[in-house]
Amino acid sequence: MENSSVDVPAYSVGVVEVAPRDGLQNEGTVLTPEMRAELVRRAVAAGARRIEAVAFVRPDRVPQMAGAEEVMALLPRPDGVRYGGLVLNRRGVARAVDAGMHEVNCVVVATDAFCRRNQGVSTEEALAAWADIAKAAHAAVVSPTLTIAAAFGCPFEGEVPEERVVEIAHRGAATGAAEIVLADTIGVAAPDAVTRLLHAVREAAPGVPLRCHFHNTRNTGYANAVAAAQAGAAWLDASLGGFGGCPFAPAATGNIATEDLVYLLERMGTRTGIGLDAACATGTWLGTLLGREAPALLGRAGGFPSTADGRA
Repeated sequence: MENSSVDVPAYSVGVVEVAPRDGLQNEGTVLTPEMRAELVRRAVAAGARRIEAVAFVRPDRVPQMAGAEEVMALLPRPDGVRYGGLVLNRRGVARAVDAGMHEVNCVVVATDAFCRRNQGVSTEEALAAWADIAKAAHAAVVSPTLTIAAAFGCPFEGEVPEERVVEIAHRGAATGAAEIVLADTIGVAAPDAVTRLLHAVREAAPGVPLRCHFHNTRNTGYANAVAAAQAGAAWLDASLGGFGGCPFAPAATGNIATEDLVYLLERMGTRTGIGLDAACATGTWLGTLLGREAPALLGRAGGFPSTADGRA
């Protein structure tokens, strides 16, 4: 492993590809480890350089993520590509290290009700588990990322006070977060709230790179992503094809689509390093595997294919 910090994006805004993990975890069709490894390979070929590839979780809870070690054993290891995995405890960190992960991602839900549904513990207990995970990750020279889920709203408790998210971020930074992710798990954020929360978290966790994770449940995900980029988020999560969701959140819908996000950002002159044609083809291919049309719009609507960077 190179280090336990998070790299600066090679482009104006870095895109973290989450289709292999968050994109698949809520699907009724369970893909084999070989199929999931092929998805990662296609993401790399499209230009993705940070990929959340697997989750080290119980297969009886999330059967779509079974066989994490098998997936990782099938992956190429090109220079400049970093693989991440979701972990919930120190055992998950040990599995991730053995599998050769560069990064681990731990989720702490901002509300107790959702945290208990998602992980079986309170937010306070999840923060204690996070501190243990971060310590183990740093010892293994693996980057620990803290994701604050339901940062903008909860399906069980409703509005989430900004100060609660800021406090979690502050405590996460104090216990070793190499990166903090603000996740709109159920797609209720609006751009002004995104801007305010990013500024507040930056003050509470100075020097820690910030990343955002948006779902497009209410058709605000892309506006929120632009707001996050303009407010200084270094990285944005996106899923090829627009697949995704949370198994423990009612009516959860897909992540913002990689191809649609890249098209939007590059039309604005913000480079991402992701190739649109390859991203569209992969999203369509993934939809075929899952037996349904990809939610992403770009593959159907088309763009400006004669321009290499997506701008007219």
